[in-house]
Amino acid sequence: MKLRIIQYLMLLFTALNVSAQTDFNGVWQGIMLRDGYKFEQGTLLYCTFSISDDVLEGKMRDEIYSKDLFAVKKIKGYYRENKLEISQIVIEKKKSASNTNWCNINTLLTYNDSTGYLEGRYTSKDCKGNNGKIILYKSTTTFSATEQSPTTQTWFNEFLKDYKKGLNAPLIRENERANFKFQPIYFDYDKAEIHPEYEAFLLKMVRVVEGHTDLRIKVTGNTDADGSDTYNLELSKKRAEALINFFVSKGLSRDRIEIEFKGESNPIDTNTTPEGKQRNRRVDFSFI
Repeated sequence: MKLRIIQYLMLLFTALNVSAQTDFNGVWQGIMLRDGYKFEQGTLLYCTFSISDDVLEGKMRDEIYSKDLFAVKKIKGYYRENKLEISQIVIEKKKSASNTNWCNINTLLTYNDSTGYLEGRYTSKDCKGNNGKIILYKSTTTFSATEQSPTTQTWFNEFLKDYKKGLNAPLIRENERANFKFQPIYFDYDKAEIHPEYEAFLLKMVRVVEGHTDLRIKVTGNTDADGSDTYNLELSKKRAEALINFFVSKGLSRDRIEIEFKGESNPIDTNTTPEGKQRNRRVDFSFI
């Protein structure tokens, strides 16, 4: 019995290890940034990894931004505890200008589960003083080892902007969007001020929207049934507008926020008890 338990645990450990490795298989893209250079001067980098028994094989493609210069390099390395140790070993194909120098590098990259980025330092084996950092994220693009790349370089500026904002990698942002849990925020009687306790939730919503150029927030203001229909419609508008002011103050563009206000016409609880009225004094949210 004890032997069976040990065998089961070993199989489970092996399955988890393979699963972790599988996450790295496929195409990654990002930048290679030499020390002392600005982000905008980074070399575009595409990688395809294949990992088996902790041994990594694949290729890297370096591209100069806004030019048709590139180099495709064969790589080898190892996977160890969420880290990739990689060496570029030979240039298989390239297109250069008179001042282009394609350098083979060694790098150790560490995956961050929270951000979704593979990051680490690199050093050049054959270009003295060419050291820096690499930042990669999992990609859905197709790796090209030929002169023609199926991927345009339009993603580069968006990547720089998102990374500087502290946004997570695209696949992580997709998961955040898909799994985001909406909740209403509640207001005091006859008030439109946002309680500080809701700020963390609202900031999380801002980050999700900022991470998707096609996404907007819809804000719907509501009230309880105390007061006239006209007064409550205006109060629900003020509550929705309070959210506009909050989101804009946190850097979200006004054109990415849509509001509506329903007064007392959309209760989610009874208006005959203090508790029910409190639940009706709210703002609801959705993504559109």
